[in-house]
This record gives sequence, C-alpha cells and structure tokens, in this order.
Amino acid sequence: MYTRIIQGPRDTPFENGWPLAGTWTQPFTDVNLLDIKKPYFLQYPKWMLNYRIKEWQSFTVNHEQFYIDVTLSYIKKFRAVHVFFYDNKNNEHICIQKALHFSKWQIPHSLKNSTINDHNSGLFLKIHYWLDIGIIKMDINIEEGKKWPAFTLHVEYEIRKITPMVVNLLFSETRSMYAYKACAQVTGDMIIGRQRTIFNTALSSGIFCDYKGYYPINMKSKWCNALYVDSKKRIGFTVVENQAKETYKNNENGLWVDGRFTALPPVHITTPNGINGEWIIQDMEGMVDLVFTPQVPAQKYFDLTILEFRYGLLFGTYKGVLVDSEGSQIIIHNILGSSRSS
Repeated sequence: MYTRIIQGPRDTPFENGWPLAGTWTQPFTDVNLLDIKKPYFLQYPKWMLNYRIKEWQSFTVNHEQFYIDVTLSYIKKFRAVHVFFYDNKNNEHICIQKALHFSKWQIPHSLKNSTINDHNSGLFLKIHYWLDIGIIKMDINIEEGKKWPAFTLHVEYEIRKITPMVVNLLFSETRSMYAYKACAQVTGDMIIGRQRTIFNTALSSGIFCDYKGYYPINMKSKWCNALYVDSKKRIGFTVVENQAKETYKNNENGLWVDGRFTALPPVHITTPNGINGEWIIQDMEGMVDLVFTPQVPAQKYFDLTILEFRYGLLFGTYKGVLVDSEGSQIIIHNILGSSRSS
C-alpha cells in the first residue's frame, strides 16, 4: 500500500530562500514564490520573475444532474474567468470565457482571510477565503452574451470538517509549484437565464484548488478529477501527471471519502486516441485504475498578441477502481467529471 510522509504545519513552503518539497494537511500562512531568492541561474529583478509565475484557481461543483467548473487564471499579462456548465440529464452545456483586460485583482498569497473583488465588462466576481474558520465563498454574475445566457452562481465550500491536501513540488532545486486542494460539502444556488436551482446540500459536493508555480515554459500536464455523493458517502478525487520531480515521494494526487484524505501514488495518463478519446489513468501500486470517456470536448484558447495561453478542458464520465488508505475499494461507475490538458 502506497504511503506518503505528511509533514507538520508550517508558515511557508520555503526555508532560507529555498523551496521545500512535501505534503501537508494544513494550509500555509503565506505562499509567495518571490520569496525564493534565486529561481534561475541569473539574478533577475522581482518584477521580471513575477511574470514567470502562473497562478490559477478552480471551483468545481457537482449537484445531482449539474456539473459546474469555474476557473480563474492569473497569467500576469492577463486575467481570465472560464465557466463550464454541463446538464447531464439533458446533455446540454454552456461555455463562457472572458478575458479581463482591465482588472487588477491578484490571487492572494494566503487563504486564511482574504478577498478577490472584480466588476469588469459584464462580470461581477467576489470571493472570500476564510480558511481560519473553514469556509470559502464565491459569488459570480455574468451578463448575457451572444453565445451564453445570463449566469449567476453563489457557492460556499464547508471545509471545517475535511482534511485538505497541500503540496509543494519541485521542478528543480530552485523552482517549484504549490497546490492546495479540498473536497467538501457545498451550499448555494445557481441561476441560468430565468431558471434557478437551489443546491441540495446532501447531494452536492465541490473541489476547490489553488495553484501557483514557476511552471516550465513548455508546460505539459494532464489533470483529472471527479466527485459525487452516493447513498452513503461523499467521494472525490484528483490525479495529475506533470513535470514535477520525485513524484513518488510527493505529488498532487488525492482521494477524499467523507472528508478523509488518502494520498494517492503517481499516475501515468495515456490518451492513445488523442485527448478527445478515452483517457487511461493507472498507477504502479494498484490504487488507481480509471478510464475517462469524454462527452463534451471544450477547447479553450487565448491569443492576445503578447501572450498565447492554451489548454483544453473536457467533460465526461469516469469508471474504474480506487483504493483508499484502509485498503477499501471505491468502485467508480460512470461518475461525471472533467479533465484538462496543457
């Protein structure tokens, strides 16, 4: 059975200007990658290094027949919000992507007690991070556009009773990426056009992710996640294959069963028929054996002359088997989820 060392709480994932590799189950007080003294061979000014740091957050919600993904991207030269809504019952989806050219918000260094506010070009966004009391709350309203109806989402993640996963992974001795992930119960409501849906808390789950990193310029990663509530348990997982070093010791793969976290081993993700074909997700420890079948390909592409940013997000279903830290098998049968490729 795969195990991973879980380290004790600390304020930052850096020590004496060097990034530390590890896994924790408590959030850091502060994550500022500019605290790394010399991430590159040459000494660059901090304003220039800041442009090399990519940051984003994702808010995922699964409410019975609806699957929602809201992603905030802060790639320094521009900010963007992406919304994907999928109605599994009616096989309908909505894709919204807005580049926020004149926004000034930044993804905070700390999730303990901070806020993002934006009112820009038909979009209102407000996020409160209160990890000191175990709550993350997001409100987003997007006006009707040519390709989408008016969209409003209010969602609150209840993190007090779950164990999150916090990692800092090395790309080199001087460059790293950080991630905070939590699978939790959610409350809230959603309005699409003139139709309102109030989330049934007993049947609603969400995964929140916070990312920062000195990612390679030629970034390559595959990211998979799904979550659901059956008659007995609330289950969610996230597995990633990326360019980090020594992923057997530390990686960003995790499983949550009723808020209890299981560290998963590194995985190998293959797409023999391309990203729109089946994804095969397996490990070497017998804890992850999944197949992802895309139903809705959703390619996203921004070309802003000064910067090209491209990645694909797909919706579909997962099937297979996961094993938790107690050796119990979790049967995954046609569970709605998403995947990303960059």
